[in-house]
Amino acid sequence: MASRSTRILSSLGSLSEWVDMQKKAAEMFGQINTTAELADRLALVLVIRQAFQHMMKTLKAFDQWLNDPFILSYVTKDMLMDVWSTTYGILNTLLELDIRHTLTVKEMAEKLIREGKLPAFMELRGYEEEERRITSPL
Repeated sequence: MASRSTRILSSLGSLSEWVDMQKKAAEMFGQINTTAELADRLALVLVIRQAFQHMMKTLKAFDQWLNDPFILSYVTKDMLMDVWSTTYGILNTLLELDIRHTLTVKEMAEKLIREGKLPAFMELRGYEEEERRITSPL
């Protein structure tokens, strides 16, 4: 029994590594955030995509935990309620962002198109291809 417990305890070391990695990521994104106002559009696109990738990695890891009976045996209902409450807040914030951003892009595109101000790169593509690409993010 002792060797089994020892093996389990040693495998929990990866959780400490994960926490350390998340703390470093939080610090890095915090530093990026302090200079975001000074960044150009390309830099903002790149850091936003990097943040999205990190969020997806974290969400995938959380989802894997929720499928792991070993992990779930150590998770209390209060812990699950904390995860749900936080998840619900993040979900609502994300939905609000998506709605706001999608409507703003749509309105801006409609205005510029009515004014005859198409981006130059759109002239290089066929109409059908562009029509197919302009869809909902989902």
